[in-house]
Amino acid sequence: MARPKGTKNNMRSPEEKEKIALDATKLGVVGAAKKYGIDKRTVRIWVLKYSKGGIESLKNMSGKGSKGRLKKPKNKEEALELENLKLKIEVARLKKGYQVKGVGTKKEFSIIKDLNLKS
Repeated sequence: MARPKGTKNNMRSPEEKEKIALDATKLGVVGAAKKYGIDKRTVRIWVLKYSKGGIESLKNMSGKGSKGRLKKPKNKEEALELENLKLKIEVARLKKGYQVKGVGTKKEFSIIKDLNLKS
């Protein structure tokens, strides 16, 4: 069962998760879930993670620092480096014989016909 509609999604620190996981070993998963007002599946996941990797495994890995995204340039030099990188990627794609049109989920990869690399 998911979080009840209209309630706040509480982000808990690894230390809080550790305390809840330790309580779950004493009180049981259901008892700890009732005590803290958390879904029992969430408590069970935290207990399993804690038993496998300790407090390090309880750290939240989601958020804005996702891998694979380009950071917003802070100054003119970084903006030029980013533009240079994008142009290098475009040149590499053209050498392989395709273009990318659009952005985000509306990207369209089109194959260039009659590719003549030797001009």
